[in-house]
Amino acid sequence: MELHRLKRAQRQQGVAIVEFTITLPLMLLTLLAFGEFGRMLYQYNSLLQGSRDAARFVASQAWSSTLGKVEVSADLECMTKYVAVHGAPSTPPCSLTGMPANTTVQVAKVAGTNDHVQVTISAVFSPLIASGIPAFIGNGTALNFPLVATTVMRAL
Repeated sequence: MELHRLKRAQRQQGVAIVEFTITLPLMLLTLLAFGEFGRMLYQYNSLLQGSRDAARFVASQAWSSTLGKVEVSADLECMTKYVAVHGAPSTPPCSLTGMPANTTVQVAKVAGTNDHVQVTISAVFSPLIASGIPAFIGNGTALNFPLVATTVMRAL
């Protein structure tokens, strides 16, 4: 009986390391995918917060009491873009130096209303691990996609 258990134990020797070797790449791939998803959510949250701050800034500055409606000048638009990207307005005259290459900011009055402003920030998300999924036939699939954050506020 003892000999039978010993032979069965010898047959099982090394099986755990083989199973670990097979499952390790899958576990690492899953871990990296969760990390990239978390990084994407963090970038989207940053875009949304920048959009809210910029909309709050332009809503407090854009109301023209003499005209009775929202008026977005070129200087106000430029300062709002600075708020969206850098967190603080620049002083006029402003130039958009230092803007990230894959980020666009749009500031506009909402069509059909006299008292709402809209700030839209879009940026291209690029994963750190790979830029695309290769294909055996034809072109591969790119993993870059746009993240868009839009905020609408009433002018004060």
